[in-house]
Amino acid sequence: MLNVSTQDLVPSPVGPVDVEQAEAALVERYPRLVRIAYLVLPPTMGRNRRVLTAHALVQRALPRRRVPGPAVPEPRRPEDAVDPGYAYVRGEVLRQALVAGRPLRRLAVPRRAQLPPLLPQVWGLRLHPRAGGADELALDQLLSRLSGPARAAYVLRGLERQGDAEVLRVLASVGAEDPESALAELAGLEDGPEGDAPEAREEGREEGRAPGGERPARVAEQAGPGRCRRTTGPPPPETTTGAGPDAPPAPDGGPAERRLSGASLLESAEFDPCTLQARPGDLLRRRQHGRAVLVGAAALLVCGALLGLPGDGWGRNGAAAPSYARNPAAEAALDPAAVKRVGPAVWPGAVRRDFSVWPARGDLVGDAALLRRALAVWARPGGAVESSATPGTPVGPPMGPPQLLFAGRVDAARVVLLHDGLRIVRYAEPVAGTAGAALDFARADAAEGPEAEAVVVSRSDGNVRYLTAPWVTGASVRDLLMPGKEPWALGRDAYGVTDAVPSPALAKECERWNTLQLRDDSGGRVLGDLGELLPARLLWGPPGAPVDATGREARAVWARTACQMSTVLGQGVRSVRAWRFARQTLPEGAGRAAWVCTRAETWRGTGPRVLAQFLPPDRKAPAALAARAQDAPACGVREPRVLAGALWQAPGGGWYVLAAGGPDVASVEVTGAVTARADGPALAAEAAAGTRAELSATLEDGRRMPALR
Repeated sequence: MLNVSTQDLVPSPVGPVDVEQAEAALVERYPRLVRIAYLVLPPTMGRNRRVLTAHALVQRALPRRRVPGPAVPEPRRPEDAVDPGYAYVRGEVLRQALVAGRPLRRLAVPRRAQLPPLLPQVWGLRLHPRAGGADELALDQLLSRLSGPARAAYVLRGLERQGDAEVLRVLASVGAEDPESALAELAGLEDGPEGDAPEAREEGREEGRAPGGERPARVAEQAGPGRCRRTTGPPPPETTTGAGPDAPPAPDGGPAERRLSGASLLESAEFDPCTLQARPGDLLRRRQHGRAVLVGAAALLVCGALLGLPGDGWGRNGAAAPSYARNPAAEAALDPAAVKRVGPAVWPGAVRRDFSVWPARGDLVGDAALLRRALAVWARPGGAVESSATPGTPVGPPMGPPQLLFAGRVDAARVVLLHDGLRIVRYAEPVAGTAGAALDFARADAAEGPEAEAVVVSRSDGNVRYLTAPWVTGASVRDLLMPGKEPWALGRDAYGVTDAVPSPALAKECERWNTLQLRDDSGGRVLGDLGELLPARLLWGPPGAPVDATGREARAVWARTACQMSTVLGQGVRSVRAWRFARQTLPEGAGRAAWVCTRAETWRGTGPRVLAQFLPPDRKAPAALAARAQDAPACGVREPRVLAGALWQAPGGGWYVLAAGGPDVASVEVTGAVTARADGPALAAEAAAGTRAELSATLEDGRRMPALR
């Protein structure tokens, strides 16, 4: 029974190992390292795979960076490896070989060493070491009965000439399971029927291993076939295996001395994976596999060619990509004959006024080829199609046949407007050819009344044209920056397409902000172009009761805040509402200012933007942006309150912190660089230039409200 302390299981204290040092050890002792890996790998893998795996494990044992060692190395033991680089590489080889010998489990992720090696690879040949004699065969059978750690212990003891204590330390350092059981497994084989007599085993241990587990002088004590036992008399009968009656006498006096020792067997050509023999593999199977690969490759080429060939819709669909599916519902949605067309007599008697009652208008509503191209590009936009969509708008094909709103020539393009209940889709192509097609998507969730009165039908040269609803009785243009100027009439053709209007969404400077003012039997509407298919409705008033921004007070405020709408261009805005939530008397007799909250709601319901603006007493001065917030409930139906502040300089040069809240604000407080409190919804406190402060308010019901930020 082997007794080893816990301290003996600590790996030998080798110093740090550089990559160059490990590489030198690997190259210099490459054959020996490959032999170690080959012996430790399970023989059940087959000799060809064992050879390739052994080479792969050794080649992967090189570290990627410098391997650190202990800060203060311990005294070296006599059995420690002489070269730290070789000790490290040998440990990595043993570690990977033990992992490669573990069985693959169904639910476990395989380790790299358990998979067939990527390199080296040999195709068409099977490699194996040269065959040995009966002793090598018996030793190979013995190794096949041992576990992975026991094979590693056998190799370390016999090939590396390590004592049991050092074998235990090396096995523990490479992660072997229960190193003591590995040595016990070897001892059990020695005690079995194939081992030598107990007295011979004890004699070998006494002669081969010094007290304390030091390295033995030789390895003739290895158990199993091939062990040579020192004798003083005639050899016993069982030691004559391998020598016939006619064999010549051995130099040392007997046929038993011709048997190889354990170390000689491990170093024989039978276990040398660097000296190999080559044989062909299964030629018939290789031929069958080659034919199967050729047939599969030909089938893939044919299928790819069939999928890539233009179908019956390639030339007819213009810029659309090739069809990728044949689904009956999808094909019905792409059939121009199935497109819904509403008659002009439907909307006057309809309960709701929305896009669903718009009649199909335009001089090309009967052009089946144009509609086919528009539907095909909608379903499968090719790489050359310029496509855009407002945030939150799905861009997939229609679920069923859409409704046709318009198809006609506008400027130098053929335009098709379609509606599928959720989206407005605009398809445009040049009058000459189909190159340069464009596809635009915009959400129109539950659009009704004023929200369904106009759609952008064309943009070119900084101008925009609208298609108006059939119930619109008049159209005009009003510049928000000039509230005192009367709007001018906007012409429309027989289909409801307006004349071209300069668009503020396409302008580089905020010199004018043209809006579309429409009239119907219920009143007037003001719509603003924010760079999308559907213009946004402009409103005025508190969150609970907004009205269209057509009144004098609304126009006066919008004239000073309109340029701030450039911050919400292309955001899928449904409506923009402005509300003057507070007035404030300024210090030093500077006059009376106003605070305005502007809230932009989106079609998707999320992502609203809130702006708090300060309007100085000068009616011609634009509003100053005091605060902005995204996805904030302030100034909305759910949270109609708002609190904002700004740093303001009086005409006399003094600086003040100004703050204001809604009507139900009981008091306002400022903290930080400036500390002040005021009853009521407004506050003005002296401050210095560049002062930063925190604002908060107390509502009439006692709740606290932070400032918009």
